[in-house]
Amino acid sequence: MTKPQVALGMEQWCWPPAFDEGRLPSPDQPYWFPRRETMDPQQRNEAVLQRIREVMGYAYERAPFYRDKWMPASQEACPPFGDYLCVGPEEVARLHGTSGTTGRPTAFAISRQDWRSIAEAQARVMWGMGVRPGDTVFIGAVFSLYMGSWGALAGAERLCTTAFPFGAGVAGQTARAVNWLAQMRPDAFYGTPSYALRISEVAQEMGTDPRDFGLRIMFFSGEPGASIPAVRRQIELAYGAEVFDCGSMAEMTPWMNLGETSGHGGMLCWQDIIYTEVVDPTTHRLVPFGGEGTPVYTHLERTSQPMIRLLSGDLTSWESGPSACGRTYPVLPRGIYGRIDDMFIVRGENIYPSAIDEVVASLAAYGGEHRIIISRTDAMDALAVQVEYGRAVAGDEQAIAAFGATAEKALQTVLGVRAKVVPVPPRTFERTDFKARRVIDERDLFRSLVDVT
Repeated sequence: MTKPQVALGMEQWCWPPAFDEGRLPSPDQPYWFPRRETMDPQQRNEAVLQRIREVMGYAYERAPFYRDKWMPASQEACPPFGDYLCVGPEEVARLHGTSGTTGRPTAFAISRQDWRSIAEAQARVMWGMGVRPGDTVFIGAVFSLYMGSWGALAGAERLCTTAFPFGAGVAGQTARAVNWLAQMRPDAFYGTPSYALRISEVAQEMGTDPRDFGLRIMFFSGEPGASIPAVRRQIELAYGAEVFDCGSMAEMTPWMNLGETSGHGGMLCWQDIIYTEVVDPTTHRLVPFGGEGTPVYTHLERTSQPMIRLLSGDLTSWESGPSACGRTYPVLPRGIYGRIDDMFIVRGENIYPSAIDEVVASLAAYGGEHRIIISRTDAMDALAVQVEYGRAVAGDEQAIAAFGATAEKALQTVLGVRAKVVPVPPRTFERTDFKARRVIDERDLFRSLVDVT
């Protein structure tokens, strides 16, 4: 093990990673590692480059995958973890993975040391949001293979908070969440933006004001909502809390490596946890600050399954920083606002669902949910958005019609194509405890019918 490189200004910086697991900054100290987080970016990048070389050498020695240059279908060929596992099976402490709903599930093997490193990193980012020892952190997310809930729990425990792993996804659990939040009055909440809005809706139906929960901090991952201004405002108004966005990919856990801080202004790329590049989706070349592309990630602290230049397929834009909080990391001003494969094309225009989410969520009479339907008649694509109207206009046909017309005009301005808006009554659509899925593309059905005839 190399010695910490204090000369480079990088506190507790060595390979393999090692941390003082009992250390906590003073509560009034805004930074977990003051030098590392505020130093000149070029100086930090020099240390990161050296670390990347160490990680690559480590992975080359231990993983056939990297020696064979990114062999496809690694886990299928070498189940269950692929040939990029760099520790022995006896060192694996936790198994997580994807759901496998779109194919073979991906397995994540995490060593005991890596889980401690993950907790340290998540705690750092949560500290930057203002979470402090002694706070109570309510975790309203599914506890399953999903990494989000477990990562938030690990960070909360490392921070010496009172962790409340409440969970989500069970029938009737949202009403129970309202009762527990009102009773325990936690300081912080973690979940998806959709679920926070769902809890708010249920609370109001039960005659409870979500502001009475006393939440100070709400941090989110799993979907773009917390970086969509209109959705953020809905949550802030409902709870009276400060909202933070965070999260990259489960494969890249500690997934809070993209995380907003008290400076707001976007998610920071915590480059000394996971090195992030934003590249052109086609050429994979780095895009300059101010440009848009897809993030590519490299682990700097994982020894069990280190990912080296993992292409995310997400969509973002980045700026050089620094943040208003004083940290000198690059900033994603709009967060992760979609996936490249979520984009759809209607009459020649590239459209991302998050753009539609932003428009409808900003409407005064919006009822809380919507569906995006793409269809085709003859050779023409058609876009329709079914939008719930709020209870305030229910029964007023003139107000409902005006709501639809306003929505259509706003969508055409933003999207550049006409979208037919169909107002529907409140609570038409099922709410979710997890990630919202709002796009229905019926064009494949049209194509299949054409092929048959």
